[in-house]
Amino acid sequence: MVTASANSQSGDPEPAEPRCIDITSAAGRFINRELSWLAFNSRVLAQAEDPSVQLLERIKFCAIWSANLDEFFQVRVAGLKDQIAGQFIGTTPDGRTASQQLQEIRTEVDQQSERALCCLQQLIKEMAEVGIEILNWRDLNNEEQKFLIGEFDNRIYPVLTPLAVDLGHPFPYISNLSLSLGVLMMDPSDRHKRFARLKVPAIFGRFLQLGGEDRFVPVEQVVAAQLSTLFPGMEITETVAFRVTRNADIAVDEGEAQDLLEAVEIELRRRRFRSVVRLEVERKVSSEIRNLLIEELDIQQEDVYEADTLLELSSLREIFDLDRPDLKNQPWKSVKPLPGTGPGEQNVDLFSLIRQGDILVHHPYDSFTATVQEFIWQAANDPQVLAIKLTLYRTSGDSPIVRSLIRAAESGKQVAVVVELKARFDEEANIEWARRLEQAGVHVAYGLVGLKVHAKTCLVVREEVEGVQRYCHIGTGNYNSKTARIYTDLGLLTADPDIGLDLTQLFNSLTGYGRHVKFRHLVPAPHMLRSTITELIAQEAEQGTQGRIILKLNSLADPDMVAALYDASQAGVQIDLIVRAICCLRPGVPGMSETIRVRSLIGRYLEHSRIYYFRNGASVGTPAYFIGSADLMPRNLNRRVEALVSVNDPTVRQRLDEVLNINLKDDVLAWNLRADGRWCRISPITGLETHTALEKLARATAS
Repeated sequence: MVTASANSQSGDPEPAEPRCIDITSAAGRFINRELSWLAFNSRVLAQAEDPSVQLLERIKFCAIWSANLDEFFQVRVAGLKDQIAGQFIGTTPDGRTASQQLQEIRTEVDQQSERALCCLQQLIKEMAEVGIEILNWRDLNNEEQKFLIGEFDNRIYPVLTPLAVDLGHPFPYISNLSLSLGVLMMDPSDRHKRFARLKVPAIFGRFLQLGGEDRFVPVEQVVAAQLSTLFPGMEITETVAFRVTRNADIAVDEGEAQDLLEAVEIELRRRRFRSVVRLEVERKVSSEIRNLLIEELDIQQEDVYEADTLLELSSLREIFDLDRPDLKNQPWKSVKPLPGTGPGEQNVDLFSLIRQGDILVHHPYDSFTATVQEFIWQAANDPQVLAIKLTLYRTSGDSPIVRSLIRAAESGKQVAVVVELKARFDEEANIEWARRLEQAGVHVAYGLVGLKVHAKTCLVVREEVEGVQRYCHIGTGNYNSKTARIYTDLGLLTADPDIGLDLTQLFNSLTGYGRHVKFRHLVPAPHMLRSTITELIAQEAEQGTQGRIILKLNSLADPDMVAALYDASQAGVQIDLIVRAICCLRPGVPGMSETIRVRSLIGRYLEHSRIYYFRNGASVGTPAYFIGSADLMPRNLNRRVEALVSVNDPTVRQRLDEVLNINLKDDVLAWNLRADGRWCRISPITGLETHTALEKLARATAS
C-alpha cells in the first residue's frame, strides 16, 4: 500500500500568497504549457549550476539544456509562428495568444541564456583547475597556433567551401542547426565590401584537440583565424559565427497519401527548407551583417538571439565524453533480475519464468538486455514460437531487437511490426528500419490514419503442450537498448490470458480493421484512456477524504484532466503528482487545489516511467495500478495510440509502491511546484536520492 505523502516535506519554501491566484480566470486555473516546459528546462540548467554535481556531469547538463532548447524552437516556437502566419486568433487554456506566448518565451529564454553563460564561464574555470581547458585562439602561444594551423591545412581546408554573396551568387541555403561563419571583407582594388558564408564542417567535431592533451579550441575559431587562406588578396573586416534553427515539424496529409512511407520521405525533404524560426549570432556582430542575415533569412528582429558565449552548447557532449571517470558519476551496472538470463544465454527458459507469475522490470536498474531484449531474442530463436508482434516508435541505431525480429521472420515465424514513421526526429531511421524489416519478410504496418502509434507493446504467440499461449510485454519506454541505460522505464512481462487477448485485439486493430473492441486489462488511447482516467478520478472524488491519487508522468497538460483533478481535490482527495516536465495544473490553491502537491525529479537518469495509482480504483478499498506509455496531454489522449495495462499481481504492485514511496520521499533531486507557478528546490533533510535508492533496491532484490 502506498503510504508516502508530500504533505510533511520539511524544508519546502513558503507557499505563495493565495490571494495572488484568481481561480475564476483562465490564467489562475491553468499554467501555460510552453512556459511550463521552459521551467522544466530551467531545472535542467540548475543541474549544470549545482556544485554538488560531478563536474563533467554538469557539462553534460549544460549540453542537454541547449539541445532541449533547439528542439523547443524547432517544434513549439515554430508552431506558434505558424499560428500567427495563419491568422489564428484563438487562445490557450490559460488565455494567452500566440503572440503573447512568443513574447514571454523570449523573456524567459534570454534569462536562461544569461544563466547558461555564467554557468559555462564557471565550468570552464573549474575544468582548467583539473586539467581540461577550453581555450580561445587568442590565448594560444605561437607553437600551439602553429600546430592548429597544420591541422587546418591538412584536414580542414580541403573540405571548406566559401560561398560568396553577390549578384552572381545568391544567398546560400543554410541548413538547420549548422554552424556558419559570416565573413565581411573588402576588395582592395575597388574598396567595395563583400560578404561570404562559410559552413563550419561538423565532421571534425566542435573542438580541436591540442596534441594529446585535454586542451581544446573551438573549430570555428581556428577557421576564422585562417580566412586569408580562403580569401587571398581580400581584406577581412569582420567575422562572426551564426547558426539558424528551422521549423522541423512535418505535416503529412494522410488522407491524400497513397503510400505513407513515401509521403513521409517527401515531407522530410521539404523540412530541410522550412522557415527559419531563430538566428543565433555572436553579440559582437555588426549591424551590417545582422541586417543582411535578417533580410536574407526572412526573419524578424525578435528572432535574433545574440550570445557572448559559444553557440551550440549541445556540442559540450564532446567534453563530457572525455575519459575522466573521476569527474563523472560512478557508472551503474544494471542487475540481471531474472536468474540465468543474459544476451544469448538460454540457461533458463524465460517463458517458464513468466508463466510462474508476472514480472516487473525497472530500467536502468534492471538490465534491459537481460530482460526485454532477451525476451524477444528467445522468442525469435524458439522453435515453439509461432508469431511475434511489436510496436516500434524509437529504437537504437544498431537495434538488437530489430535484428531478432528479422531473424524470426527469416526462420519462418509470423512477424508483424507496427512502425511509427512520424516519430519526430526519428523519421529517417524508422523508414530505414521499415524497409529492412519488409525485405526480411516482416509484415510492416504504419499504424492508423491521423494517429501516431506510441504504445510500447510486444506479443509472443507460442505453441505449448496445453495449447497456444500468449506472452506479453507492455512498457513505458521504447524498445531502445541505449536509452534504457539513461531513462527510467517500467515494463510488465506477463502470460495473463486476458492481457494476451487484449493485446491480440490491439494489434489486430492496428494492422487490420476493428471497431468497438472491448478490453479487459488494457486501457488504450484514443478510445478508452480519457474516459477511464476521468472515471477513476471521479470515483476517488466520491470517497472524499478517503480518496487517494498518485500519478507519475512526464507531462500533465490536458485541460479536462486538470479540471477533473481540481474537482477531486475540492472533494478532499489527497493527490500527489510526480511530473518530470510540463505541468499545467496549479497546486495548493485554496478552494481549488489545496490537497494537490506537484513535484519533479531531475537527476542522472531521465524520469520517463508512467504509474497511475487510485486507492479506490476497482471498488472501495481496492486500489488500481496502471503502467504504460501515456501522459495526460491532449496528444496522448486524442491523437495517439497508447496503452496502459492494469497491474494486478500483488508482488508487482508492491514494487510499484516502493518506487512511488521513494519518489515522494526524495529531498535531493526533488523540486516542488508552488501555486504561483514557480518551481522551488526542496531543502535536503534526510538525504534520500531516488536514483541511488533505487539502485540499492535493485541490487538487494537481485542478490
